[in-house]
Amino acid sequence: SMGFRVGQGLIERFTKDTARFKDELDIMKFICKDFWTTVFKKQIDNLRTNHQGIYVLQDNKFRLLTQMSSGKQYLEHAPKYLAFTCGLIRGGLSNLGIKSIVTAEVSSMPACKFQVMIQKM
Repeated sequence: SMGFRVGQGLIERFTKDTARFKDELDIMKFICKDFWTTVFKKQIDNLRTNHQGIYVLQDNKFRLLTQMSSGKQYLEHAPKYLAFTCGLIRGGLSNLGIKSIVTAEVSSMPACKFQVMIQKM
């Protein structure tokens, strides 16, 4: 929940001078470019969607995992480091009017994917 609150605060600060977003996809692009660049100093490498409310954000060199070794024993600890970022995304989207469930997946370090499932209100 700390990540959620931080995400809300960051979005408030980042969007105060931004024009309104057209749609959900526009918001997701903002998260992948502007938001991610401000927080992690790089853009998301890949954004995919099924156009039914599911988005996958892929970061091939996720900053919080680049310092960790790529051994199997570290792979199982990686999700703990991603929980804050999931909250960050969820909080940011929440302040932009989108309720979501965000999960993270790491198959090979330091790459990771964040899956965003939009909850229709």
